[in-house]
Amino acid sequence: MEAVRAELEAKEASRREARDALRDSERAISEANRTLRALEAERRAAQAQLARLAERSRTLEARLADRQEALGRLLAARYAAGAPGALKIALSGENPSDVARRLAYLAELSRATARFAQHLREDLAESRALRAAAEERRRRLAAIEAESRRDRARIVAQQRERRAILQRVSVDVRKARRTLGALEADERRLARVVEEIGRVLAARPGAGYARVEKVPQLGSVAGPFAELRGKLRLPVRGELLGLFGAPRSAGPAGTKGVFIRAPEGRPVLAVAAGQVVFADWMRGYGNLLIVDHGENYLSIYANNESLLKQTGDPVGAGEAIATVGASGGNEQSGLYFELRHLGKAFDPLRWVVLK
Repeated sequence: MEAVRAELEAKEASRREARDALRDSERAISEANRTLRALEAERRAAQAQLARLAERSRTLEARLADRQEALGRLLAARYAAGAPGALKIALSGENPSDVARRLAYLAELSRATARFAQHLREDLAESRALRAAAEERRRRLAAIEAESRRDRARIVAQQRERRAILQRVSVDVRKARRTLGALEADERRLARVVEEIGRVLAARPGAGYARVEKVPQLGSVAGPFAELRGKLRLPVRGELLGLFGAPRSAGPAGTKGVFIRAPEGRPVLAVAAGQVVFADWMRGYGNLLIVDHGENYLSIYANNESLLKQTGDPVGAGEAIATVGASGGNEQSGLYFELRHLGKAFDPLRWVVLK
């Protein structure tokens, strides 16, 4: 059960990480949406500016056309008035006042022509600059908006992935919680059975080791159970997969015993003489058999394929009491084995000879 608890804690941690990641994605999406809204507003402003620039360009084009027309008129007037040139006018022999007036008019005409030409150049330069600036801003906004939309699409995809991860982890957490709850319920059920057995045994007249002394001893292990520490043998030959108090993935609920992997059908032997006080199926433990060894010592054998003894039967040390199986929903065949004193489990490996 400790393994299930550790797995649940790991899944809870994964779910917290998934929630944090999803939170970051949702914050990023919020920021991306805010950025896109700002870019949209800027784009609308740019569009309005482009509209104004277009109007400005049309106005400039009209002005340019007017000035080109005016320049044409000035050039025509200049040619008509002074095509021979200022020197020829001065030497024409006309009235000096007329000459002066014609020269002044010619000078003003030249200055006006120069001003019109300069204004034309300035208007053309302004129009080109405005068009270039507008086009550059339009390209820049388009690039920024496209990049922002790509970022948002990436974040949205990431959000979907993280939501899926969170959903999967949440399902795993719920399953682990249900599994842990079932294991805890199974363990409480076994504890209640052991407690009830203890009460029944305590109420019997002459309860104790003397009651099982008459049982034939098939093995070499004999004597009060408390004196058998270091002399017991495990009830079945096999591979130790789960140890007392350590997380394990095999065996039934709890880590209050050991799990010995063995093939189905292999005999399960009583570790010491005693009397069967429970022989029935129990959820989480499958076909379960409990032997009372006196002095409030019990041995527990779970996940059996078959129970060879019934409640009330005496057993001797080394006598076959069950066969190995995978009952109770266990994933692999083997035996779950516990030792208890006064209802409290203790490490069986401290009481057995492994070699």
